Amino acid sequence: MSGTDFLLELRCEEIPARMQAGARADLERLFRAEMDAAGVQVGAITVWSTPRRLALIARGLPQATEAVSEEAKGPPEGAPDAAIDGFCRKAGVTRDQLTLREVKGRNTYFAVIDKPGRATRDVLAEAIPAIVRAFPWPKSMRWGEASLSTESLRWVRPLSGIVAIFGEDLVQCAVSGIASTYATMGHRFHHDGPITIGGAHDYAEKLRACHVIVDHAERQDMIRAGAAKAAADAGLTLVEDEGLVIENAGLTEWPVPLLGRFDEAFLDVPPEVIQLTARTNQKYFVCHDADGKLANAFVCTANIEAADGGARIVDGNRKVLAARLSDARFFWEQDRKTSLESHAKKLERITFHEKLGTVADKVERVARLARWLVEKGVVNGADPDQAEQAAQLAKADLVTEMVGEFPELQGLMGGYYARAEGLPDAVADAIRDHYKPVGQGDEVPTAPVTVAVSLADKLDTLRSFFAIDEKPTGSKDPFALRRAALGVIRIVQENGLRLPIAEGDLLDFFADRLKVQQREAGVRHDLIDAVFALGNEDDLVRLLARVKALQEFMKTDDGANLLAGYKRAANILRKEDWLGLEGEIARTGEEDPLALVDDPDLKAVVDAKMAQARAKELSYTPEPAEKALIEALDKAGPTAAAAVEAEDFAAAMGALASLRAPIDAFFDSVTVNDADPAKRAGRLDLLARFRDAVHRVADFSRIEG
Repeated sequence: MSGTDFLLELRCEEIPARMQAGARADLERLFRAEMDAAGVQVGAITVWSTPRRLALIARGLPQATEAVSEEAKGPPEGAPDAAIDGFCRKAGVTRDQLTLREVKGRNTYFAVIDKPGRATRDVLAEAIPAIVRAFPWPKSMRWGEASLSTESLRWVRPLSGIVAIFGEDLVQCAVSGIASTYATMGHRFHHDGPITIGGAHDYAEKLRACHVIVDHAERQDMIRAGAAKAAADAGLTLVEDEGLVIENAGLTEWPVPLLGRFDEAFLDVPPEVIQLTARTNQKYFVCHDADGKLANAFVCTANIEAADGGARIVDGNRKVLAARLSDARFFWEQDRKTSLESHAKKLERITFHEKLGTVADKVERVARLARWLVEKGVVNGADPDQAEQAAQLAKADLVTEMVGEFPELQGLMGGYYARAEGLPDAVADAIRDHYKPVGQGDEVPTAPVTVAVSLADKLDTLRSFFAIDEKPTGSKDPFALRRAALGVIRIVQENGLRLPIAEGDLLDFFADRLKVQQREAGVRHDLIDAVFALGNEDDLVRLLARVKALQEFMKTDDGANLLAGYKRAANILRKEDWLGLEGEIARTGEEDPLALVDDPDLKAVVDAKMAQARAKELSYTPEPAEKALIEALDKAGPTAAAAVEAEDFAAAMGALASLRAPIDAFFDSVTVNDADPAKRAGRLDLLARFRDAVHRVADFSRIEG
């Protein structure tokens, strides 16, 4: 797009790194909104950030907006003079410029408002102050004498400069006494005095010459590569941390990664503690040695190219890190002076929920449930005593000094403390991993004791909060129950557990989470609905096996053609309002008379009556295709039912596949709505029987196609 480029730089004191990505997005959004409102067409926009500036370059802006005419509707003819005059003032026209037009049978005044084109530079001069004042910083401040007034400018940090250049022309504007200029400032330490910018074309390179890399993505690349090289030069491997790359890029304008060393004695502290201390408190990367173990090395990112190669910077950072690691080691040593069992007793002082008691109460429930899961064979291969012990100690680290300092380490530190006490590895591992899986990409526990404790913890949370009617609503889920349910589902899937979930509303909640999970995994929603619609199923493994078998079946020609036959049969039965033998016998007063009977005793009665009814000979001789379908159903129906009972859903689909040819032939050569009432009834019963046989595998009415 041809046109003129525009540069805007808003300079201030240090912008927190965590706010910079949002600020870039907000600057572009606000700029586009202002331009759209003024009728200025905008091409590509580039937005950059450093700790001390936000910069926007808009490409290909026109020199001026186009003249436009707008029509405004006014009061009807005969309205009071005051109303007509008010409309004229608002529209900027005189009475003789108004025209009359009929609207719904009544003459109405209209004004044509001609808006001349405006110089884009004038539009920009108005837009810049509006953008600055509308900027939605998460936190902002007022400063100077003007801050005595609540109407004074608010900005993330004191605003100190505005560069606004359209082409090579200055866009003259001012915000709270800060006037736009051609001048900006370079690096705080590497360059003194102002830098004159010619426009968007030389902005980045002039700043680079003054030790400012204005492109945040380029700074990230420099840190990523520089930190890896610093580690490699020392024979180490950098522990990658993309979040730390982005954060360090937001803290520096001229990033220089430097490697330093800390005392090897600190390596006695768990490596996760060292990494978290270095990362959270100091924004340092850590390294692994050749054996893949944590090395006594860190990489910091300086904001200056030091004359001594960074030696003094590294030494200063080493001392600060040493102080932090000393604190961590103190916590590590202090916590181990008390047993986990003693720590666990302190959980009686922590409220879990006002209606659910203390954390100690929850621990006791989880311990009982973990043992039950093992003793009932839901989780195989675990020692019930170890499962109970691990559950009793799983939350004990919540009251330790280390977890108080680093809440992210809960569970992990409990595992370390358990191992240090000499508890069995299975118990220590279960304490360490019982929160897993936390997120979508987190690993799923498979060790039997860990599975029992993790499952018990999540099930107790779900069961407890549902019991007090604290269920998720809309987007609100303050107790992370959706995450807990997905965690249960993933554990059940990964380990093939047969876990009955009896509570109705909780089962529905699991069903909804399972649908979400399967849709995200690429499973068609209609196939999921076709299986869930059967109801009376509380085994997640069995449900998923049936969904998978149905999905594979529907990929075949037999599946597609059987679906077509089913829909044709279902449509005929719906039009005729025909329930069929099974529907009539099983009618229970439910809204859906075709629903399969849930009561096993009643179902047995239905099956017996069905067998008696079918044993009666038809009062007419069936046509060959009709007889073939009867014989196919006699064979496929019991076969499919037996396969479902044996949870061999692939075999059940195979049994249904055998109905494809007979149902196609039936529709090709048999008249369902025969003039003979007996034939019509017999054939409608046959279609109902076909439909019901299919329904025992999946509700094909929910399948699209």
